[in-house]
Amino acid sequence: MIHTIVLDVGETLTKDDRYWASWADWLDVPRHTLSALVGAVVSRGGDSVEALRLVRPGIDVDAEYYAREAAGQGENLDESDLYPDARPALAELLKLGVRLIVAGNQTSRVAELLRDLDLPVHLIVTSGDWGVAKPAPEFYERVLEVARAEPQEIMYVGDHPANDVFPAKEAGLRVAHIRRGPWGHFWADDPAVVEAADWRIDGLRELAEISRPTRPRAG
Repeated sequence: MIHTIVLDVGETLTKDDRYWASWADWLDVPRHTLSALVGAVVSRGGDSVEALRLVRPGIDVDAEYYAREAAGQGENLDESDLYPDARPALAELLKLGVRLIVAGNQTSRVAELLRDLDLPVHLIVTSGDWGVAKPAPEFYERVLEVARAEPQEIMYVGDHPANDVFPAKEAGLRVAHIRRGPWGHFWADDPAVVEAADWRIDGLRELAEISRPTRPRAG
């Protein structure tokens, strides 16, 4: 039985469209160019930050991040960034008594923005809050600490094989791979992902059925 569900953020709860569009505008390249480069990085299993380095070789991503913040063009997140099924799916899971945690590779600023959305979850944390990022085992150790359940009673939901599926499985968690965003779609049928994932889903509303207690058969 699933006691706790832990959800990734980007391309699980939220769409990354505006995130990449803002980077393209900041770096003064066409949005479709950066999107295509993100796709190329995805196809070879790389980190999305590589796409920024392809646009501007030698870029100091952290320095550019702070420059954007100083220029008033920093991170932003509102209701329009949520996938349409996010809020209703979370509300349904909450009614089932599932403990819900949001934990992804984002800055502390994104954690604040997510908390401002008043999502129906018990806890929102990010790698910026914890000082450790996926796929490091220490990230999943922190997940286990806040989940308040045994590993086999925890489901981690995410789109990224290297950051979500494989390290969560290695930590002993159950895993749901969501076919969403570039990573979710491109790697959905990869044999290693198929083997590692306990569930493969197309949307968050499927989580309620997975988490619903199984009633014993009559007789």
